[in-house]
Amino acid sequence: MLDIHQGGIPFSIYASMNVNTGTQIIVGMALPPPDPQFVLRGINAEVNSLHFYCGGQEPDYPILFSGSSSGLIHIWNLKTRRVDTILDGHGGKSVYWVEASCGSDRLLSQGRNQKICLWDLAEGRNTVTDSVFIENVGFCKCSLLTVAEGRWIMAMPGKDLDEVQVLELPSKTSVCTLKPEADAKLGMPMCLKLWQHDFGSCPFLLVGYEDGSVILWNLSEGKIVSRLACHQEPVMSLDFDSEKTKGISGSSEKMLNVWSLDEQQNLKVWKKHKLVNAGIADVTIRQDKKILATAGWDHRIRIFGWKKLKPLAMLDYHTATVHCVSFSDHSRTGERLLAAGSKDHRISIWSIYNQT
Repeated sequence: MLDIHQGGIPFSIYASMNVNTGTQIIVGMALPPPDPQFVLRGINAEVNSLHFYCGGQEPDYPILFSGSSSGLIHIWNLKTRRVDTILDGHGGKSVYWVEASCGSDRLLSQGRNQKICLWDLAEGRNTVTDSVFIENVGFCKCSLLTVAEGRWIMAMPGKDLDEVQVLELPSKTSVCTLKPEADAKLGMPMCLKLWQHDFGSCPFLLVGYEDGSVILWNLSEGKIVSRLACHQEPVMSLDFDSEKTKGISGSSEKMLNVWSLDEQQNLKVWKKHKLVNAGIADVTIRQDKKILATAGWDHRIRIFGWKKLKPLAMLDYHTATVHCVSFSDHSRTGERLLAAGSKDHRISIWSIYNQT
């Protein structure tokens, strides 16, 4: 038996002899999916959000931030596989979005206490230096985009149920309020993704709505550019590849939808993939645009090739809903990690398809 890799997928090659002809037959058989590289435990709460930062003091080991239903944020040292710091700034209310805004020293977190907190983590501090109040009490996560050195824009749920508010940070100046026409009947925004064609160009916002639509907004004009009816149910998560101008969305249905922007910036369905089990809580495209991962209500993580949405692997470790998935970027060794957070209080860490 010989183990080889074909297209990034491990195969075992078995040689057998045909007794009638005397010829050797080569049979390829896919190996079972791998186990996690390791598992992070001890949170004692559902894991709702994850975010890697890959420029820390240990270049071989990215920092991992996690937000939990207990209202705590854990900062994980992946070298020791233990928690370095615990942040408590959301009054015991669930934290469902975390993102490092400026290296590992600045962190943004969003919680069910209707606050977005800006944390100062420099030199061992764990201080909330500023906050933004969210009048909407839904579960729509914020989206952050760097627009200049030291400047960001952040999209967040607005005051009215169907609104999205865009702020400039750190000034907290309002950029625009995006509100659909009254007869659009889109429902609440469920997920947000800020993006731009090139650094410094006009930013756009993709919004997945309660009615199953995905809408592209032009922020400079505050207007809808295109609308696509993607799902029969609310859009639970989406991600977008600005290089290929192609995105993906999931819902409570048994369907992943891939859609693209044409030259006139019209959203069009590119491909659909039917799942065995319903419910996608999160979807994310790896930074190298080679693969993507989904977090399933059926406790599983699914890996697809991004070019053709080809199923590559199904990772079956967790014992409850997987709420979130996140990829690390390159470490010094070139390894990219995948983290998955679950209702079962655990975070699984995987190292897969690093050579694709």
